[in-house]
Amino acid sequence: MKIISDIGIQIPEVYLPKPGTDLKKWAVIACDQFTSEPEYWNEVEKIVGDAPSTLNLTFPEVYLEKPGEELRIQSIQTAMRKYMDEGILQPREGFIYVERTVAGKTRKGIILCLDLEHYDYNKGSSSLIRATEGTIVDRLPPRIKIRQGAAMELPHILVLIDDPQRTVIEPLTAAKAKLEKLYDFDLMLDSGHLAGYTINGGFENQIVEALRGLAKPETFAAKYGIGKDQPILLFAMGDGNHSLATAKAIWEKNKAQVGMDHPSRYALVEIENVHDEGLEFEPIHRVLFNLKKDLFAELKKTFGDNFKYVEVSNADEMVKRVDSAQSGKQAIGLVASGKFGVIEITNASSNLAVGTIQAFLDAFLKDGGAAKIDYVHGMDVVTRLGGQAGNASFYLAGMNKSDLFKTVILDGALPRKTFSMGEAREKRFYMEARKIA
Repeated sequence: MKIISDIGIQIPEVYLPKPGTDLKKWAVIACDQFTSEPEYWNEVEKIVGDAPSTLNLTFPEVYLEKPGEELRIQSIQTAMRKYMDEGILQPREGFIYVERTVAGKTRKGIILCLDLEHYDYNKGSSSLIRATEGTIVDRLPPRIKIRQGAAMELPHILVLIDDPQRTVIEPLTAAKAKLEKLYDFDLMLDSGHLAGYTINGGFENQIVEALRGLAKPETFAAKYGIGKDQPILLFAMGDGNHSLATAKAIWEKNKAQVGMDHPSRYALVEIENVHDEGLEFEPIHRVLFNLKKDLFAELKKTFGDNFKYVEVSNADEMVKRVDSAQSGKQAIGLVASGKFGVIEITNASSNLAVGTIQAFLDAFLKDGGAAKIDYVHGMDVVTRLGGQAGNASFYLAGMNKSDLFKTVILDGALPRKTFSMGEAREKRFYMEARKIA
Protein backbone atom coordinates (compact mmCIF):
# COMPACT_ATOMS: atom_id res chain seq x y z
CA MET A 1 0.00 0.00 0.00
CA LYS A 2 1.16 3.54 -0.73
CA ILE A 3 2.07 5.52 2.42
CA ILE A 4 2.12 9.33 2.51
CA SER A 5 3.88 9.75 5.82
CA ASP A 6 4.11 13.56 5.98
CA ILE A 7 0.31 13.85 6.27
CA GLY A 8 -0.22 10.59 8.15
CA ILE A 9 -2.27 8.65 5.59
CA GLN A 10 -2.12 5.40 3.65
CA ILE A 11 -3.91 4.54 0.41
CA PRO A 12 -5.65 1.33 1.48
CA GLU A 13 -6.55 -2.05 0.09
CA VAL A 14 -10.28 -2.18 0.77
CA TYR A 15 -12.50 -5.27 0.72
CA LEU A 16 -16.03 -4.96 -0.66
CA PRO A 17 -18.76 -7.60 -0.99
CA LYS A 18 -18.76 -9.50 -4.29
CA PRO A 19 -21.17 -8.53 -7.09
CA GLY A 20 -24.65 -9.90 -6.53
CA THR A 21 -24.59 -9.43 -2.73
CA ASP A 22 -27.78 -7.86 -1.36
CA LEU A 23 -26.24 -4.63 -0.12
CA LYS A 24 -29.33 -3.54 1.81
CA LYS A 25 -28.78 -6.61 4.01
CA TRP A 26 -25.00 -6.29 3.91
CA ALA A 27 -24.68 -2.77 5.38
CA VAL A 28 -25.72 -2.19 9.01
CA ILE A 29 -25.44 0.90 11.19
CA ALA A 30 -22.56 1.70 13.58
CA CYS A 31 -22.42 -0.69 16.53
CA ASP A 32 -22.65 2.11 19.12
CA GLN A 33 -26.13 3.22 18.03
CA PHE A 34 -29.50 2.29 19.58
CA THR A 35 -27.72 0.87 22.63
CA SER A 36 -30.86 1.21 24.77
CA GLU A 37 -33.23 0.12 22.01
CA PRO A 38 -32.82 -3.66 21.46
CA GLU A 39 -35.97 -3.61 19.32
CA TYR A 40 -33.96 -1.83 16.58
CA TRP A 41 -31.36 -4.60 16.50
CA ASN A 42 -34.07 -7.28 16.59
CA GLU A 43 -35.48 -5.71 13.42
CA VAL A 44 -32.00 -5.69 11.81
CA GLU A 45 -31.64 -9.42 12.53
CA LYS A 46 -35.00 -10.10 10.87
CA ILE A 47 -34.01 -8.12 7.77
CA VAL A 48 -30.59 -9.79 7.44
CA GLY A 49 -31.68 -13.39 8.07
CA ASP A 50 -29.03 -15.77 6.72
CA ALA A 51 -27.65 -13.35 4.10
CA PRO A 52 -24.01 -12.19 4.12
CA SER A 53 -23.95 -9.07 6.31
CA THR A 54 -21.70 -6.83 8.34
CA LEU A 55 -24.05 -7.67 11.21
CA ASN A 56 -22.07 -10.93 11.42
CA LEU A 57 -18.74 -9.06 11.42
CA THR A 58 -19.41 -6.44 14.11
CA PHE A 59 -20.54 -6.36 17.73
CA PRO A 60 -23.62 -4.17 18.40
CA GLU A 61 -22.98 -2.60 21.80
CA VAL A 62 -26.55 -3.30 22.90
CA TYR A 63 -25.19 -6.83 23.56
CA LEU A 64 -22.09 -5.74 25.53
CA GLU A 65 -21.83 -7.25 29.03
CA LYS A 66 -24.69 -9.62 28.24
CA PRO A 67 -24.62 -13.45 28.32
CA GLY A 68 -22.96 -14.97 25.26
CA GLU A 69 -20.43 -12.18 24.72
CA GLU A 70 -17.46 -14.55 24.23
CA LEU A 71 -19.42 -16.74 21.81
CA ARG A 72 -20.43 -13.68 19.80
CA ILE A 73 -16.79 -12.58 19.49
CA GLN A 74 -15.77 -16.07 18.33
CA SER A 75 -18.62 -16.07 15.82
CA ILE A 76 -17.51 -12.69 14.43
CA GLN A 77 -13.93 -13.89 13.94
CA THR A 78 -15.14 -17.11 12.27
CA ALA A 79 -17.42 -15.14 9.92
CA MET A 80 -14.53 -12.85 8.93
CA ARG A 81 -12.40 -15.81 7.88
CA LYS A 82 -15.33 -17.45 6.10
CA TYR A 83 -16.16 -14.33 4.09
CA MET A 84 -12.52 -14.07 3.03
CA ASP A 85 -12.09 -17.77 2.21
CA GLU A 86 -15.33 -17.99 0.22
CA GLY A 87 -14.66 -14.81 -1.77
CA ILE A 88 -17.67 -12.96 -0.35
CA LEU A 89 -15.25 -10.10 0.33
CA GLN A 90 -13.02 -9.05 -2.57
CA PRO A 91 -10.06 -6.62 -2.53
CA ARG A 92 -9.45 -3.40 -4.45
CA GLU A 93 -6.81 -0.76 -3.86
CA GLY A 94 -7.38 2.98 -3.62
CA PHE A 95 -9.39 5.75 -2.05
CA ILE A 96 -13.19 5.60 -2.31
CA TYR A 97 -15.42 8.66 -2.70
CA VAL A 98 -18.73 8.21 -0.86
CA GLU A 99 -22.04 10.06 -0.77
CA ARG A 100 -24.67 9.46 1.89
CA THR A 101 -28.12 11.00 1.47
CA VAL A 102 -30.48 10.92 4.45
CA ALA A 103 -33.25 13.24 5.66
CA GLY A 104 -32.87 15.35 2.52
CA LYS A 105 -29.16 16.05 3.12
CA THR A 106 -26.15 14.63 1.26
CA ARG A 107 -22.80 14.22 3.00
CA LYS A 108 -19.59 13.54 1.07
CA GLY A 109 -16.45 11.74 2.19
CA ILE A 110 -13.30 9.84 1.25
CA ILE A 111 -12.33 6.40 2.58
CA LEU A 112 -8.63 6.22 3.45
CA CYS A 113 -6.29 4.97 6.18
CA LEU A 114 -4.84 7.07 8.98
CA ASP A 115 -1.40 6.32 10.45
CA LEU A 116 -1.83 5.63 14.17
CA GLU A 117 1.75 6.80 14.75
CA HIS A 118 0.37 10.31 14.14
CA TYR A 119 -2.51 9.93 16.61
CA ASP A 120 -2.57 10.54 20.35
CA TYR A 121 -5.90 10.47 22.21
CA ASN A 122 -4.43 11.54 25.57
CA LYS A 123 -5.34 14.85 27.19
CA GLY A 124 -3.16 17.72 25.98
CA SER A 125 -2.24 15.94 22.74
CA SER A 126 -0.73 18.02 19.93
CA SER A 127 -0.62 15.24 17.31
CA LEU A 128 -1.54 15.58 13.62
CA ILE A 129 -4.62 13.40 14.27
CA ARG A 130 -6.40 14.42 17.47
CA ALA A 131 -9.36 13.47 19.64
CA THR A 132 -11.99 16.21 19.87
CA GLU A 133 -13.48 14.92 23.11
CA GLY A 134 -12.24 13.20 26.24
CA THR A 135 -11.44 9.50 25.78
CA ILE A 136 -12.74 7.24 28.54
CA VAL A 137 -9.91 4.73 28.90
CA ASP A 138 -12.17 2.43 30.95
CA ARG A 139 -14.35 1.97 27.87
CA LEU A 140 -11.50 0.51 25.80
CA PRO A 141 -11.04 -3.02 27.28
CA PRO A 142 -14.27 -4.58 25.87
CA ARG A 143 -13.55 -2.99 22.48
CA ILE A 144 -9.94 -4.25 22.59
CA LYS A 145 -11.27 -7.74 23.33
CA ILE A 146 -13.43 -7.58 20.19
CA ARG A 147 -10.75 -6.17 17.85
CA GLN A 148 -7.87 -8.29 19.14
CA GLY A 149 -7.69 -11.49 17.15
CA ALA A 150 -9.95 -10.10 14.41
CA ALA A 151 -8.72 -10.62 10.85
CA MET A 152 -10.44 -7.46 9.59
CA GLU A 153 -11.67 -4.04 10.62
CA LEU A 154 -14.93 -2.46 9.50
CA PRO A 155 -14.94 1.24 10.33
CA HIS A 156 -17.71 3.52 11.48
CA ILE A 157 -15.09 6.18 12.22
CA LEU A 158 -15.74 9.63 10.75
CA VAL A 159 -12.84 12.08 10.86
CA LEU A 160 -13.11 15.78 10.05
CA ILE A 161 -10.93 18.16 8.04
CA ASP A 162 -11.28 21.95 8.17
CA ASP A 163 -11.35 22.88 4.50
CA PRO A 164 -13.37 26.10 3.99
CA GLN A 165 -12.11 26.46 0.40
CA ARG A 166 -13.38 22.91 -0.35
CA THR A 167 -10.16 21.73 -2.00
CA VAL A 168 -10.03 18.06 -0.89
CA ILE A 169 -13.42 16.33 -1.22
CA GLU A 170 -15.68 18.64 -3.20
CA PRO A 171 -13.75 18.46 -6.53
CA LEU A 172 -14.74 14.76 -6.60
CA THR A 173 -18.42 15.73 -6.39
CA ALA A 174 -18.07 17.84 -9.51
CA ALA A 175 -16.20 15.07 -11.34
CA LYS A 176 -18.07 11.96 -10.15
CA ALA A 177 -19.42 11.26 -13.65
CA LYS A 178 -15.81 10.35 -14.54
CA LEU A 179 -15.48 7.91 -11.61
CA GLU A 180 -16.39 4.21 -11.65
CA LYS A 181 -19.39 3.50 -9.42
CA LEU A 182 -18.73 0.74 -6.87
CA TYR A 183 -22.08 0.63 -5.08
CA ASP A 184 -25.35 2.54 -5.09
CA PHE A 185 -28.27 1.41 -2.89
CA ASP A 186 -30.84 2.26 -0.23
CA LEU A 187 -29.92 1.57 3.39
CA MET A 188 -32.20 -0.35 5.73
CA LEU A 189 -34.67 1.13 8.24
CA ASP A 190 -35.10 4.62 6.77
CA SER A 191 -31.42 5.52 6.88
CA GLY A 192 -31.21 6.93 3.39
CA HIS A 193 -29.01 6.11 0.41
CA LEU A 194 -25.30 5.27 0.00
CA ALA A 195 -23.14 5.45 -3.13
CA GLY A 196 -19.41 4.85 -3.55
CA TYR A 197 -16.98 5.59 -6.40
CA THR A 198 -13.43 4.48 -7.13
CA ILE A 199 -10.85 7.29 -7.25
CA ASN A 200 -8.27 7.04 -10.03
CA GLY A 201 -4.62 8.10 -9.97
CA GLY A 202 -5.08 11.71 -11.08
CA PHE A 203 -7.66 12.50 -8.46
CA GLU A 204 -5.65 10.51 -5.90
CA ASN A 205 -2.68 12.85 -6.34
CA GLN A 206 -4.99 15.87 -6.21
CA ILE A 207 -6.39 14.74 -2.83
CA VAL A 208 -2.91 14.21 -1.38
CA GLU A 209 -1.71 17.65 -2.51
CA ALA A 210 -4.85 19.36 -1.20
CA LEU A 211 -4.35 17.73 2.23
CA ARG A 212 -0.71 18.85 2.16
CA GLY A 213 -1.97 22.37 1.46
CA LEU A 214 -4.13 22.32 4.61
CA ALA A 215 -1.14 21.13 6.64
CA LYS A 216 1.24 23.94 5.59
CA PRO A 217 2.34 25.77 8.76
CA GLU A 218 1.71 29.22 7.29
CA THR A 219 -1.79 28.24 6.07
CA PHE A 220 -2.63 26.63 9.41
CA ALA A 221 -1.34 29.61 11.44
CA ALA A 222 -3.23 32.18 9.35
CA LYS A 223 -6.50 30.23 9.53
CA TYR A 224 -6.59 30.14 13.33
CA GLY A 225 -4.64 33.31 14.19
CA ILE A 226 -1.83 31.40 15.94
CA GLY A 227 1.96 31.18 15.70
CA LYS A 228 3.62 29.16 12.94
CA ASP A 229 5.30 26.99 15.55
CA GLN A 230 1.95 25.58 16.75
CA PRO A 231 1.60 21.82 16.04
CA ILE A 232 -0.61 21.08 13.03
CA LEU A 233 -4.07 19.58 13.55
CA LEU A 234 -5.08 18.10 10.19
CA PHE A 235 -7.56 15.39 11.21
CA ALA A 236 -10.01 15.85 14.10
CA MET A 237 -12.18 13.03 15.37
CA GLY A 238 -15.86 13.27 14.50
CA ASP A 239 -17.54 9.94 15.31
CA GLY A 240 -15.96 6.72 16.55
CA ASN A 241 -13.48 8.26 18.98
CA HIS A 242 -13.27 5.12 21.11
CA SER A 243 -12.95 2.86 18.06
CA LEU A 244 -9.88 4.74 16.86
CA ALA A 245 -8.50 4.82 20.42
CA THR A 246 -8.96 1.03 20.56
CA ALA A 247 -6.99 0.59 17.33
CA LYS A 248 -4.25 2.84 18.75
CA ALA A 249 -4.09 0.93 22.05
CA ILE A 250 -3.68 -2.39 20.25
CA TRP A 251 -1.05 -0.96 17.91
CA GLU A 252 1.00 0.43 20.81
CA LYS A 253 0.82 -2.91 22.60
CA ASN A 254 1.81 -5.01 19.58
CA LYS A 255 4.14 -2.93 17.41
CA ALA A 256 7.36 -4.13 19.07
CA GLN A 257 6.40 -7.70 18.11
CA VAL A 258 4.87 -7.16 14.64
CA GLY A 259 7.14 -4.39 13.26
CA MET A 260 6.39 -0.94 11.88
CA ASP A 261 5.08 -2.17 8.50
CA HIS A 262 2.21 -4.19 9.98
CA PRO A 263 -1.32 -3.36 8.71
CA SER A 264 -2.53 -2.74 12.28
CA ARG A 265 -0.46 0.46 12.28
CA TYR A 266 -3.25 1.99 10.20
CA ALA A 267 -6.99 2.42 10.65
CA LEU A 268 -9.60 2.70 7.92
CA VAL A 269 -11.78 5.82 8.28
CA GLU A 270 -13.99 8.15 6.30
CA ILE A 271 -12.93 11.80 6.23
CA GLU A 272 -15.50 14.57 5.83
CA ASN A 273 -15.23 18.35 5.55
CA VAL A 274 -16.61 20.14 8.62
CA HIS A 275 -17.96 22.75 6.16
CA ASP A 276 -20.05 20.20 4.21
CA GLU A 277 -23.59 21.65 4.00
CA GLY A 278 -25.02 18.18 4.54
CA LEU A 279 -23.21 17.74 7.86
CA GLU A 280 -24.97 18.90 11.00
CA PHE A 281 -23.73 18.69 14.57
CA GLU A 282 -26.39 17.26 16.84
CA PRO A 283 -26.24 17.32 20.64
CA ILE A 284 -25.87 14.06 22.56
CA HIS A 285 -28.32 13.74 25.42
CA ARG A 286 -28.04 11.69 28.64
CA VAL A 287 -30.40 9.17 30.24
CA LEU A 288 -30.09 7.83 33.78
CA PHE A 289 -31.72 4.46 34.40
CA ASN A 290 -33.17 3.18 37.69
CA LEU A 291 -32.47 6.15 39.97
CA LYS A 292 -31.35 5.15 43.46
CA LYS A 293 -30.94 8.63 44.97
CA ASP A 294 -32.95 11.87 45.02
CA LEU A 295 -31.70 13.60 41.86
CA PHE A 296 -32.87 17.09 42.86
CA ALA A 297 -31.33 16.85 46.31
CA GLU A 298 -27.98 15.86 44.78
CA LEU A 299 -28.14 18.67 42.20
CA LYS A 300 -28.82 21.23 44.94
CA LYS A 301 -26.06 19.78 47.09
CA THR A 302 -23.55 19.96 44.22
CA PHE A 303 -24.37 23.40 42.80
CA GLY A 304 -25.82 25.18 45.85
CA ASP A 305 -27.04 28.71 45.16
CA ASN A 306 -25.88 28.39 41.52
CA PHE A 307 -28.68 25.86 40.87
CA LYS A 308 -32.20 26.76 39.76
CA TYR A 309 -34.96 24.54 38.38
CA VAL A 310 -37.94 25.78 36.38
CA GLU A 311 -40.78 23.43 35.48
CA VAL A 312 -42.30 23.97 32.02
CA SER A 313 -45.50 22.73 30.42
CA ASN A 314 -44.13 20.56 27.58
CA ALA A 315 -41.09 19.31 25.66
CA ASP A 316 -41.22 22.12 23.08
CA GLU A 317 -41.01 24.79 25.79
CA MET A 318 -38.11 22.94 27.41
CA VAL A 319 -36.18 22.77 24.13
CA LYS A 320 -36.86 26.44 23.35
CA ARG A 321 -35.54 27.58 26.75
CA VAL A 322 -32.39 25.43 26.53
CA ASP A 323 -31.55 26.34 22.94
CA SER A 324 -31.98 30.08 23.59
CA ALA A 325 -30.08 30.27 26.90
CA GLN A 326 -28.09 33.49 27.32
CA SER A 327 -24.36 33.57 27.99
CA GLY A 328 -23.46 33.46 31.66
CA LYS A 329 -26.20 30.97 32.40
CA GLN A 330 -26.09 27.30 31.37
CA ALA A 331 -29.40 25.57 30.66
CA ILE A 332 -30.09 21.83 30.59
CA GLY A 333 -33.46 20.22 29.95
CA LEU A 334 -34.72 17.56 32.37
CA VAL A 335 -37.41 14.92 31.78
CA ALA A 336 -38.37 12.95 34.90
CA SER A 337 -41.51 11.68 36.65
CA GLY A 338 -43.65 12.64 33.68
CA LYS A 339 -42.61 16.31 33.91
CA PHE A 340 -40.48 18.67 31.85
CA GLY A 341 -38.18 21.30 33.28
CA VAL A 342 -35.03 23.33 32.80
CA ILE A 343 -31.99 23.27 35.08
CA GLU A 344 -30.12 26.59 35.17
CA ILE A 345 -26.53 26.74 36.42
CA THR A 346 -24.61 29.96 37.01
CA ASN A 347 -20.88 30.34 37.76
CA ALA A 348 -20.26 26.95 36.16
CA SER A 349 -16.84 25.28 36.34
CA SER A 350 -16.96 24.21 32.66
CA ASN A 351 -17.32 26.50 29.65
CA LEU A 352 -19.99 24.22 28.18
CA ALA A 353 -23.21 22.98 29.77
CA VAL A 354 -22.36 19.45 28.65
CA GLY A 355 -19.13 19.58 30.68
CA THR A 356 -20.94 20.90 33.76
CA ILE A 357 -23.64 18.23 33.77
CA GLN A 358 -21.22 15.42 32.84
CA ALA A 359 -19.04 16.15 35.86
CA PHE A 360 -22.14 15.97 38.07
CA LEU A 361 -23.35 12.74 36.44
CA ASP A 362 -19.95 11.06 36.80
CA ALA A 363 -19.97 11.74 40.55
CA PHE A 364 -23.66 10.83 40.87
CA LEU A 365 -23.10 7.44 39.23
CA LYS A 366 -19.92 6.78 41.19
CA ASP A 367 -21.90 7.31 44.41
CA GLY A 368 -24.55 4.81 43.28
CA GLY A 369 -27.14 7.40 42.28
CA ALA A 370 -28.41 5.35 39.32
CA ALA A 371 -27.97 1.90 37.82
CA LYS A 372 -26.46 3.15 34.54
CA ILE A 373 -26.21 5.98 32.02
CA ASP A 374 -26.66 6.00 28.25
CA TYR A 375 -25.95 8.63 25.60
CA VAL A 376 -28.78 9.08 23.09
CA HIS A 377 -29.82 11.05 20.02
CA GLY A 378 -33.13 12.72 19.29
CA MET A 379 -35.80 14.43 21.35
CA ASP A 380 -38.18 11.49 20.92
CA VAL A 381 -35.74 9.17 22.73
CA VAL A 382 -35.12 11.77 25.47
CA THR A 383 -38.86 12.05 26.09
CA ARG A 384 -39.62 8.32 25.88
CA LEU A 385 -36.79 7.02 28.05
CA GLY A 386 -36.87 9.91 30.52
CA GLY A 387 -40.60 9.42 30.95
CA GLN A 388 -40.24 5.82 32.10
CA ALA A 389 -40.61 5.19 35.83
CA GLY A 390 -37.33 5.51 37.73
CA ASN A 391 -35.47 7.20 34.83
CA ALA A 392 -34.39 10.77 34.13
CA SER A 393 -33.08 12.26 30.90
CA PHE A 394 -31.13 15.43 30.20
CA TYR A 395 -31.57 17.47 27.01
CA LEU A 396 -28.57 19.54 25.82
CA ALA A 397 -28.18 22.17 23.11
CA GLY A 398 -25.80 21.59 20.20
CA MET A 399 -22.51 23.35 19.42
CA ASN A 400 -21.55 25.30 16.31
CA LYS A 401 -19.51 23.00 14.08
CA SER A 402 -17.39 25.86 12.72
CA ASP A 403 -15.96 26.36 16.23
CA LEU A 404 -14.65 22.80 16.55
CA PHE A 405 -11.09 22.99 15.20
CA LYS A 406 -10.17 26.30 16.84
CA THR A 407 -11.62 25.15 20.18
CA VAL A 408 -9.61 21.91 20.12
CA ILE A 409 -6.42 23.74 19.05
CA LEU A 410 -6.70 26.40 21.74
CA ASP A 411 -8.49 24.60 24.58
CA GLY A 412 -7.85 20.89 23.97
CA ALA A 413 -10.43 18.12 23.80
CA LEU A 414 -14.06 18.92 24.57
CA PRO A 415 -16.02 17.16 27.31
CA ARG A 416 -16.86 13.66 26.14
CA LYS A 417 -20.06 13.13 24.16
CA THR A 418 -20.35 16.85 23.38
CA PHE A 419 -21.62 16.51 19.82
CA SER A 420 -22.69 13.97 17.26
CA MET A 421 -22.46 14.13 13.48
CA GLY A 422 -26.15 13.63 12.84
CA GLU A 423 -28.78 11.69 14.75
CA ALA A 424 -28.85 7.92 15.22
CA ARG A 425 -30.23 6.90 11.80
CA GLU A 426 -27.76 9.23 10.09
CA LYS A 427 -24.71 7.44 11.49
CA ARG A 428 -22.19 5.67 9.31
CA PHE A 429 -23.09 2.21 8.02
CA TYR A 430 -20.51 -0.57 7.73
CA MET A 431 -19.73 -1.15 4.07
CA GLU A 432 -15.97 -1.53 3.52
CA ALA A 433 -13.51 -3.81 5.31
CA ARG A 434 -9.72 -4.02 5.55
CA LYS A 435 -7.33 -6.77 6.65
CA ILE A 436 -5.48 -5.96 9.88
CA ALA A 437 -3.92 -9.38 10.57
